[in-house]
Amino acid sequence: MVINSVRGTATAVLAAVSVAMTGCTSSAPEDGGNGKEAAPKPRTAARSAVKGGSIGGSGSACALPVTFDLAASWKPAAVQVVEDDELSELGKQGPFTLVCEIDAKPAGNIGFLRVWTGDRTDGTPRQVLKAFLAADPNASEAMYTEVRAGALTAAEVRYTFSSDLLDEPMKQRAFAMSTPSGPVVVHLGGLDPQEHQEMLPAYELAKKTVRLG
Repeated sequence: MVINSVRGTATAVLAAVSVAMTGCTSSAPEDGGNGKEAAPKPRTAARSAVKGGSIGGSGSACALPVTFDLAASWKPAAVQVVEDDELSELGKQGPFTLVCEIDAKPAGNIGFLRVWTGDRTDGTPRQVLKAFLAADPNASEAMYTEVRAGALTAAEVRYTFSSDLLDEPMKQRAFAMSTPSGPVVVHLGGLDPQEHQEMLPAYELAKKTVRLG
């Protein structure tokens, strides 16, 4: 069941400093159904991610134009943005709408893989990413590359997110594809540079395994 609401991320810091990247979730509860929030697992800097399932297909937590594999213990949840909600802007970034959050907390990190979709079908993957970043006034130092996402042509951007509320800029990464159903952006942030680095294997797994849904 999708909850028609918008909420911040798991920490007040993320909610305060990453307005455009703050989530609007979702369906599955974070407490495992027992009324108690699950304690994060010890943090590790894994070099590769072990597959724990997939997302995007029929019957999965998020219906998407693409499917890709999830790292073990990462928990996906569908997002529905309510247009007349006063916080609905948190689920919008330019022409893109947040549709899925994949929470790293059960795997021991604070952060999300977030999937954003749009309506236009005439843009290249690089144009998609440029439109995505153009809507984030805190983004800078963007470096774009052409990549393969699974068997699909894609583009990737690495950039920094800066704010007066941060001790240091945060690393960000995203890849994008153009599909017959519209553009898709898969984004990875993180609470700090260490969290971002530790979550990269899950991001790379998604990029390596993505295919049209």
